[in-house]
Amino acid sequence: MIGSTIAIIKLALFLIYTPPLMLAQWVIVTSGLGKKTGVPQLYNKILSRLLGIRIEIEGERPSHGLILANHVSWKDIIALNAALPLSLIAKREVGAWPLFGSLARLQGTIFINRESKRSIIASLHDIKKRLSHGDTMVLFPEGTTHTGKSILPFKSSFVAAAERTGTQVTPVTLIYKGQHGLPLTLRQRPYIGWYGEGTLAPHLWTFLRRGPVTLKIIFHEPLFPKDFANRKTLSRKAHTIIAKALAENLHAAPKIR
Repeated sequence: MIGSTIAIIKLALFLIYTPPLMLAQWVIVTSGLGKKTGVPQLYNKILSRLLGIRIEIEGERPSHGLILANHVSWKDIIALNAALPLSLIAKREVGAWPLFGSLARLQGTIFINRESKRSIIASLHDIKKRLSHGDTMVLFPEGTTHTGKSILPFKSSFVAAAERTGTQVTPVTLIYKGQHGLPLTLRQRPYIGWYGEGTLAPHLWTFLRRGPVTLKIIFHEPLFPKDFANRKTLSRKAHTIIAKALAENLHAAPKIR
């Protein structure tokens, strides 16, 4: 009962403060004042605290280039946007999410369709252009969310944009460490991660009811395309770095039975 009451209060606060910040961002973008503003980062900082996403940062945050990160949940997007100004490279389905899709568009998201060769080529052009202009773009190369206990193979198609521009690629590890200050158990992970065929609204409600989660974000040393034979070898190196950090951090956490 207490969990449901807190969840209702959080949702109410979210609905109160979201529209004015969305409006401010819309005015800035449509008036030609530019897309690089502090509004999205401020919004996501407030939202992460409101939803109970406690963020720990390790490493130096990049000022530009492509970020490659493992993908666990919709919470990844909020946390990364709270950590630094960036834009997302997301699957086209994200654009259809209620409210979150509109927020993603305002924050300069590039929506991709991996099933269409023509769409991939067009998206690559857009990503390359944004990287050339000094933007920070984040890509989840697994192509889907996962449990957070391990990492899926990387798809390297869109890493070609960094390869062609010569911009740096920063591997980032997202580690969901605990809930209510205690290490996560295997049984709790389905309530934290969002994967499979689950729908957003029920998952969000369950998460709000169950309480705060601690997410550690590790920004690793950047990789440079010139140091690798091609985008595939660069992607494999990033995968190795992220997988190693994920295993080390989860192994270091004491197990609660």
